[in-house]
Amino acid sequence: MGELRGEGGRSINAAAVRRAVPCWDGGGWRGRVEPPSEGGWGPSGRGGVLRAERLRAAGHERERGGVAGSQAPGALSIAVLRRRLPAVRSGNSELSPDAFTAFSLSWVRQLTEDTYQCRFELPGNGSLRLGLGQHLVLRGVVNGLEVQRAYTPISPGNAEGYFEVLIKCYEAGLMSQYIKTWKEGDTAFWRGPFGGFPYRPNKHGELLMLASGTGLAPMLPILQSITDDEEDETFVTLVGCFCTFEKIYLKPLLQDLAQYWNIRIFYVLSQETSKENLPWSYQENTYIGRLNEDLIRTVINSCRRKPFVLICGSSAFTEDMNRYLKAAGIEEDSCFVF
Repeated sequence: MGELRGEGGRSINAAAVRRAVPCWDGGGWRGRVEPPSEGGWGPSGRGGVLRAERLRAAGHERERGGVAGSQAPGALSIAVLRRRLPAVRSGNSELSPDAFTAFSLSWVRQLTEDTYQCRFELPGNGSLRLGLGQHLVLRGVVNGLEVQRAYTPISPGNAEGYFEVLIKCYEAGLMSQYIKTWKEGDTAFWRGPFGGFPYRPNKHGELLMLASGTGLAPMLPILQSITDDEEDETFVTLVGCFCTFEKIYLKPLLQDLAQYWNIRIFYVLSQETSKENLPWSYQENTYIGRLNEDLIRTVINSCRRKPFVLICGSSAFTEDMNRYLKAAGIEEDSCFVF
């Protein structure tokens, strides 16, 4: 049976597709894998047997402590679905975890050589009303094969009339082949939402966000929720790991967020050689190299309050961050992995 990956590229061994949902274990929130009912998809149990076949992701080299490796953060590994998928509903603003809903593509913007920002229209100026950090599942068809992958919207959960996703494409990726055919007015099919971070204003003195590549996605709605709420005085330190300055996503948005009194943003660039090559406004808050144990300690020691840590990246990135945080004295119940 194939291997699926959930948020952050974490491996989920399953005999069928399973849904990751948050649960309380007495000491904190954890991701829990909820299996579908016998013989089917999701709680309905309808539609026959799912068979997933693992595909090799050629050319996706894993980078430890830097940008995402073979699996894009916040995305399910590609699986070939040899069965009828859940029913498709006509376009509206009401999502369902068990049926795909059609949404019209408003526009696509290329951010880097392999990453795109995509906006979808919500009929009637509606809102998805997503919880913070929740993700959706996209369905695509390539050469007669149905594939699906999960993406975390980067737009505010209460955005009206639209939602946006950040998508990284891979040369050997089946879903990437489908996405590269998109043009304005095309229809895409989504279901969800799943997962999420149970945030409450002022619950934590400071949030330390460790994001690798497109692992930035679930952090953005949380950041925007904090800056939009005048009563929320939570400090935030975001550490974004990218290969080069050119590959930093959404620079104008991040620069705007960094202007708030309680928000700090640092960049770790693994393939740059000198900060002198960067614009002056980025030099002070950028580190050259990889996010290692010493740098994690430096960042933690600079936090204004005891941090609660959010992590999103490849499985290798997540493993490294957990090890560095433990060495720095951060307890497991003070971390949340997307």
